[in-house]
Amino acid sequence: MIKLFEPQSGVLSVPYSPQEGTKLLENPPRFTWMPALAEGGTYVLQLSSSPEFADRETNQFHPIPYNLFTPDAPLSTGTYYWRYALAQDSDGGERASSWSKVRSFTVESGLPETPLPARSVRYAHTGGAHPRLWLSSDRVAALRSRITEDAAYCGWDTFYEGSVKPWLTRDLIPEPSPYPGNKRVAHLWRKMYIDCQEIFYAIRHLSVAGVILQDDVLLARAKQWLLHAALWDAEGTTSRDYNDEAAFRVAGALAWGYDWLYDEMTEEELRLVREALLARTRQVAFHVIDRSKIHRVPFDSHAVRSLSSVLVPACIALLHEVPEAAEWLDYALDYFSCLYSPWGGEDGGWAEGPMYWTTGMAFVTDALNLIKSYSGIDLYKRPFFARTGDFPLYCASPDTVRASFGDQSSLGEPPILKTGYNIRQFAGVTGNGLYQWFYEQTKHNDPDPDSKFYNYGWWDFRFDNLQYLHDYPAVEPILPENGVIEPVKWFRDIGWVAMHDRMDDPAEHLMLLTKSSGYGSISHSHGDQNAFLLHAYGEPLVIESGYYVAFGSTMHKHWRRQTRSTNSILIDGHGQYAGDNKVLCKAASGVVEEVRSSAGYGYSRSDATAAYKENVPYLKRFVREIYWFDQSYIVIVDYVDLERKGRIEWLMHTLYEMELSRASFLVRGKKADMDVRFVYCSSGHPVLTQHDEFTDVDPAEYEGQPKQWHLHAETPEAESHRLVTLLVPRKKGDTNFVSSIMDDQGHGVHLYFTNETGITRMIEVAKGY
Repeated sequence: MIKLFEPQSGVLSVPYSPQEGTKLLENPPRFTWMPALAEGGTYVLQLSSSPEFADRETNQFHPIPYNLFTPDAPLSTGTYYWRYALAQDSDGGERASSWSKVRSFTVESGLPETPLPARSVRYAHTGGAHPRLWLSSDRVAALRSRITEDAAYCGWDTFYEGSVKPWLTRDLIPEPSPYPGNKRVAHLWRKMYIDCQEIFYAIRHLSVAGVILQDDVLLARAKQWLLHAALWDAEGTTSRDYNDEAAFRVAGALAWGYDWLYDEMTEEELRLVREALLARTRQVAFHVIDRSKIHRVPFDSHAVRSLSSVLVPACIALLHEVPEAAEWLDYALDYFSCLYSPWGGEDGGWAEGPMYWTTGMAFVTDALNLIKSYSGIDLYKRPFFARTGDFPLYCASPDTVRASFGDQSSLGEPPILKTGYNIRQFAGVTGNGLYQWFYEQTKHNDPDPDSKFYNYGWWDFRFDNLQYLHDYPAVEPILPENGVIEPVKWFRDIGWVAMHDRMDDPAEHLMLLTKSSGYGSISHSHGDQNAFLLHAYGEPLVIESGYYVAFGSTMHKHWRRQTRSTNSILIDGHGQYAGDNKVLCKAASGVVEEVRSSAGYGYSRSDATAAYKENVPYLKRFVREIYWFDQSYIVIVDYVDLERKGRIEWLMHTLYEMELSRASFLVRGKKADMDVRFVYCSSGHPVLTQHDEFTDVDPAEYEGQPKQWHLHAETPEAESHRLVTLLVPRKKGDTNFVSSIMDDQGHGVHLYFTNETGITRMIEVAKGY
């Protein structure tokens, strides 16, 4: 062994895990460490029940090619010790002369058992026959028999009519042209990847239908589409570095075509398609493993997604025929088993928000299904996958609009149908009827999904439905009534808190969402720590503002990502860091410190001080408390302490022009209204203004869109600010209100509520925390 250098973890790097005090979520634990400085070697890991690593009590694993490892068997309960070193020889067989620091952990009983078979035996029982993506030859024959008896079986007739027949007569799609001057243009980029998605549909659907039906006409047309796409320049406009979304789709199309049409092609045709698929897969593998290095720095959204959309289908199709295929597939399985998901943890959250949960889950569930079908490895048993359906259920409920955080191509519309299809997948895996209910609501809400680019350019629901109904059992829906769901749901893994009342009835539903996340503003997250959103009685009242144009547009960079677009605060006009430096974005974080709930009461406290460090270095503290009383009154208490005097601006965004008064304003919606009162401000009454502009955004990007209104409540200068804000949403005609407010001389603010029946109650907030 050579001497090992053990670097420190950074804000973007994988952590050392497990460590003493780590609560294990599954058995065996997942081992990760910062890579040693030397490149090109392999690692050896020792795991022992003895702190001295006595031979009889120690297992040694080698060679390990990357800084992540999942053992191939669960551990007995007890305390264990582990260390790693960089091996000097290729097989890791030499004994170490210098080990890393020893770390310990404890295995408790009752943990899910989720080992990963060793690389040497993972595919030993898999064969070389085709097809192998989704169905093997015997399962093809079984499906063929069922369809012969019933053409509607698993939605086959709908799939055939809508997703197979059109490609028989469509002209072959030409290879996309370059951007003018090779400079990306948003609408051309989108057209390019949608063209490639259509290539994918044509090849996959004609190939699958042709093989299952043994239809020579379908098979011939499928092969024509496949050979056409195989001739496209792998280094050209659909290469990974020119347009990665186009590249992913072409690689996926070639993988499905190569696999399902394998027995229909000549040796020369097989060679042509294989070389094209290999070249495109190699591009993706190089970017993921050697350039982006997501095993070291896991926060590359597209690189992580390409494991699912490219490496898994392509490598399964090429396995036993191309040596690199096993290596790249091993990398994907190691990643899914160990580091996935870099955007969430034990609670199933997804820090990038519900739209990127949708895209991530759409491809990863496809990949997990292919892996399980071909190799028998079931990654759904991992805790993240068992719980991640909770994230859209609580944070993007099916009736809500503009009520969740992060980049969203569907901004301004309810959660899309693919979100429902994804959560139905987890209903099939877990048997959770709440997830089935969510799916049925989205299906009802979105009767024409193919008309939207964020559906048609990404997935085919008829094929999705065929696969799901074939592979998974029916699940009975369960209504998310009060008492069935959690009224306050804390996603500790991502720092989001959702509060709900009457999720089962859109006309009565209230949803309050807040966040303060350790992920900061990295990737598709925004500078919105300590922000909140409110959807009430069928419409959004406190919104995620702005419009979706494209990633990198002025709307995206100068409004949507910035704190000015959120329902948080500015300090002397400055918000949280949300620029181009990934390290600073990750560091611009927040933390949810406490969440409580009881009958008729919800509470959260969050600290977003670190999020302002880069832009407001003199900020000492920004803590926000949110109280939710009787599913009727929301009280927000802000604590801001500065090293010198400064002003704060309390921000709120809505769809409607507000009626402003001296210390209050009214939002009049179509189905609901909302009173907002600044009931106490230690630095003096804030000055209220509103506008309907998107600051520093090219007006052409939102031309013709409805206006949105942005409230600024600016305080006088002070070193310390205590601001108490009351929000009272109500359906049209309801009369919830506050009868009186009293400041108790620094010992707290007392609020007196009187409801429509004349009953008064007193609540104390801002107790000097």
